[in-house]
Amino acid sequence: MHFDCDALCVQEGTNVNLSALPTLVKPLYSSREEYKEMLALQVEHLRKLQNVHYADNRFSLLLIFQAMDAAGKDSIIRHVMTGVNPQGCQVFSFKHPSAEELEHDFLWRSNRCLPERGHIGIFNRSYYEEVLIVRVHPEILSAEGIADEVISGGKIWEHRYRSIVDMETHLYRNGTRIVKFFLHLSKAEQRKRFLSRIDAPEKNWKLSMADIEERKYWDGYMKAYEACLGATSTKHAPWYVVPADDKENARLIVSRVILDTLESLDLSYPLSSESRQKELLDIREQLKAEEDV
Repeated sequence: MHFDCDALCVQEGTNVNLSALPTLVKPLYSSREEYKEMLALQVEHLRKLQNVHYADNRFSLLLIFQAMDAAGKDSIIRHVMTGVNPQGCQVFSFKHPSAEELEHDFLWRSNRCLPERGHIGIFNRSYYEEVLIVRVHPEILSAEGIADEVISGGKIWEHRYRSIVDMETHLYRNGTRIVKFFLHLSKAEQRKRFLSRIDAPEKNWKLSMADIEERKYWDGYMKAYEACLGATSTKHAPWYVVPADDKENARLIVSRVILDTLESLDLSYPLSSESRQKELLDIREQLKAEEDV
């Protein structure tokens, strides 16, 4: 698949204008059958790379997905990661923080879920909610036990961006590679998908009046995302703004970015030392000797 993923990457220090970025691009596939074939090939490639990544055990990979409701986060994770060995991959979804989590700093609950070396961690929503939904609904801050002077100082978002960038830089220095995806969905497409959830009984559970209420804050969310993407996309932890009105296309793009990231790590199976080779030969001899018993 030939696609310039770098064109979707938010460059460090960029002022992001989401209204100028597409939610729909020319499909990378010409038919449903070609899409399935392309995705299957990429999933198989990802499966092989993950095996080497697990054995290599030098890096960890953290994938972060953020989006408005109905943008397709769940389906992308399901379709793209379907071939990955679950022993080396974990998915975490972050909902409303618990009472215990509210007693700690805003990064604490997600830091407990970071992937270990050789593993892939997937955050379906993440610590970025603290500069997105909390910024759109600042009344949430009052429930977080934050000192009034911190909130009233006027720099809480700037400070949180800095905390996030510093934390991600620290992780990079210690072997964690971070790739962040914002699934860029249009408001019209979200409306269409909400209506489909009403029409399909098996999807009714996915829609509530709260989802409709959040649509009223669409412009506020776009501004929060623009500020967040511009402040926290770095060379070591880039944001990709993925056109999401076409779910199939989005899956192909996301899988390609993940493959590019893993391929850049120059992964390999560990080489056996001379002593290890001798140990294996000894084991072989012991196992062969059992044939004569």
